[in-house]
Amino acid sequence: MLDTQKRNNEVPIEQKLALTKYEAAKYSNIGINKIEAMLRKPNCPFVLYVGQNKRLVKRKEFEEFISSSFMI
Repeated sequence: MLDTQKRNNEVPIEQKLALTKYEAAKYSNIGINKIEAMLRKPNCPFVLYVGQNKRLVKRKEFEEFISSSFMI
């Protein structure tokens, strides 16, 4: 019962503003290591810093980046 309630409280990925690297990897079918490498690049258009150590992926900007890219 608690597991069902937990699933019902989760926000679907397509409604989230920011994703973890794991969610972004699952959402885009790109490996976690590749996403981490992209997030470390200077001027990454879709990185969102939370404090000093945590990086999130801005979903809309990430989608736009992927859509406009031929190869990553």
